[in-house]
Amino acid sequence: MRNRLLAAAATLALAVGTGACGSASDSGSGGAPDAGSGSGPASGAPAKLTVWIMDGSVTDELIKRFETDYEAARPNVDLDIQIQAWDGIGERVTAALASTDAPDVIEVGNTQVAQYAASGGVKDLTDKVADLGGDDWIPGLAQPGNIDGKQYGVPWYAANRVVVYNKDLFAKAGITTPPTTRDEWLEITAKLDEGGNQGIYLTGQTWYALAGFIWDEGGDFAVKEGDKWKGALDTPQALAGMDFYKRLQALGKGPKDADEANPPQHEVFAQGKVAQMINVPGGAARVLEVEPGMKDKIGFFPIPGKTADKPGAVFTGGSDLIIPEASKNHDAAYEVIKALAGEKFQTDLAKAMNFVPNRTSLAHVLDADEGTAAMAKGASNGRATPNTPNWAAVEATTVIKQYMTAVLTGKDPATEARKASEAITETLNSGS
Repeated sequence: MRNRLLAAAATLALAVGTGACGSASDSGSGGAPDAGSGSGPASGAPAKLTVWIMDGSVTDELIKRFETDYEAARPNVDLDIQIQAWDGIGERVTAALASTDAPDVIEVGNTQVAQYAASGGVKDLTDKVADLGGDDWIPGLAQPGNIDGKQYGVPWYAANRVVVYNKDLFAKAGITTPPTTRDEWLEITAKLDEGGNQGIYLTGQTWYALAGFIWDEGGDFAVKEGDKWKGALDTPQALAGMDFYKRLQALGKGPKDADEANPPQHEVFAQGKVAQMINVPGGAARVLEVEPGMKDKIGFFPIPGKTADKPGAVFTGGSDLIIPEASKNHDAAYEVIKALAGEKFQTDLAKAMNFVPNRTSLAHVLDADEGTAAMAKGASNGRATPNTPNWAAVEATTVIKQYMTAVLTGKDPATEARKASEAITETLNSGS
């Protein structure tokens, strides 16, 4: 799911073009690294550092500028930045962590950190959090990199979903201001669900949207009790989140037994009869591929929360940076991460790729674009799925999607939630 989210965000980046790219020669705090940190061999030859960056995360121009400026400021370092394809990356990272010749820095999906850390092959960076400005990190992006109180992944950038809406349909319904609370959202969506139009296109299995509603109620998919996990879809809080999802989903004609890819929701939205969809801002670029005539008709707003002072909770997708234990250049690798995760490069990255920076204080750098500004505002209430290596197995079972469809087609929510929670419990504790 994360790859689909970021692919869509990357599509937006291509659509709006790359922004200005400044020098990335600064360290994370804007100054030079400490003397001796990341120094090369005693012979004077520069230390060669291998850095794996994922395809689509950075423009060629920006990463080349970073490499050139970083090396110019540090003659004792030779960066070898290698772009990696997402396909098969899990196997390659796992093999690298188990090798004796690992890369020095690796970009990984934020929800993958727990799995890699469980192997014992990722360096613990807890003592570096303060130096990296960790108090300012976006919570939903920082959480997946923290396992059992130890920070293994340094958050790099984020992307999350917003409400993409049809401005023409809003205007025809007399709606001049997007909703800022859930109750307003339901009221407005009901008004939009008239005259042959859909108030919202929301499928029955869009589980990441359900996640936000559950989190807003104070619930979660699963909770940790001691050293065991327990499915929590049957709690009152999670059931309240599912009830809101059901009420919202009913204000459209989305299929109850499919997810947002079946059919692709951007294709449905492009027909001009859907007032809203929940998507990353890049989903708008895909709409325009289907129907260029909608260019000036698309708007964005953060998913509303329970109260107007706080946007709704959202699942935060994105990437972290890790250092393999097998790296022979831990200090120098850390300095590279400090620069990539620092304020200067984060600002350049946000402008170039339209991603949300890793720190809340930089949200303003996206204000010039309506879609990414809405995304940045929502990111302030970003969350992550249960932080366990077995969470991927839960997604693979589709148990959450099956539960949602069961409730939306009339089955008893409490009964179905209990069955789903039992299945999640079993999966998360398998092998423990």
